[in-house]
This record gives sequence, structure tokens and C-alpha cells, in this order.
Amino acid sequence: MLAMFEDHEHLLAAARKAHDQGYRRMDAYSPFPVEGLSEALGHKRTLVPLVVLLGGITGGLGGYFMEWYALARDYPINVGGRPFHSWPAFIPITFELTILSASICALLSMVIFNKLPQPYHPVFNVADFARASVDRFFLCIESTDPKFDLQKTREFLASCQAREVLEVPL
Repeated sequence: MLAMFEDHEHLLAAARKAHDQGYRRMDAYSPFPVEGLSEALGHKRTLVPLVVLLGGITGGLGGYFMEWYALARDYPINVGGRPFHSWPAFIPITFELTILSASICALLSMVIFNKLPQPYHPVFNVADFARASVDRFFLCIESTDPKFDLQKTREFLASCQAREVLEVPL
């Protein structure tokens, strides 16, 4: 079931009310980010920041170890009397590898945790759904939700001051 709202306040209130009623398999669509909508839908924090942090630390340590091993241990060259383990010279490469590995981990974890790519979703079959990127706000309760009942869910969404309640064709 898909409920269409005219403003983000009604969408946010409906999402909170749906979560309080026990609906868990739902999603919201809006033309701009709505503050607090993720929490209202019951979404929890993801592991993406942790994966990015660990990727950055691993990249930085790996870059530093690579330079230390190559320049101080495996193939030491005396350049102007400087020490073989000259850590200030290692900082630029360490920084760059930290950023590179963190950004690669961010991209991959975001794709994996968001289950992308998802080129098709049944809500695309609803004619008015194209307005989700222009001026309308939608709340979708999936039929796989344990509490989903076609008639009761339709009545519930209508009671949330939805402009229109639409059935999503598969």
C-alpha cells in the first residue's frame, strides 16, 4: 500500500504512527531529505561508518608499513645522511592511502548494506509515483510486513490524513 501526502509533516507523523502501530516493513519517499524520517521508520544505524574507519586505519597502516619496509628495511639508501626510517617523508603516502582505502570501503559497504543496485521496485508501477521527486511524499507499507492486512492497512493509511491511498501492483 502506498499513501501519498502533500507535505513532509504529514509524512513524518504517518511514519511515526505506523511504527507505533507495529508496522516494520515500510519505506518513505520524498523530494528532499526529511529530518527524523529514518528514526520514525525505525531504521537503525548502519555499519558503514565502522567499515570506513577500519578501512582507513588499515590503508594508513598498510601504506606506512609498505614505505618503512621498502625504504628502511629491504632497500635502504643513504640520501644526504638522513635516517633510513624518516617518518615525516612517509606521511603524504600514508595519508593518501588512508583516504583511498576509506573511500573504497565507503563505496563498497554502502552498495552492500543498501542492497544496491535495485533497478526495479514495484512502486514504480504507480502512475503518480513520479511526483515523489517533485512535490509529493509517499509512505509505502510492504505486503511482506507481518501486520499487513490489505483492508486494515488501507484504513490505517487513510486515517493518517493521506491525500490518496494506492495499491501497488506487482
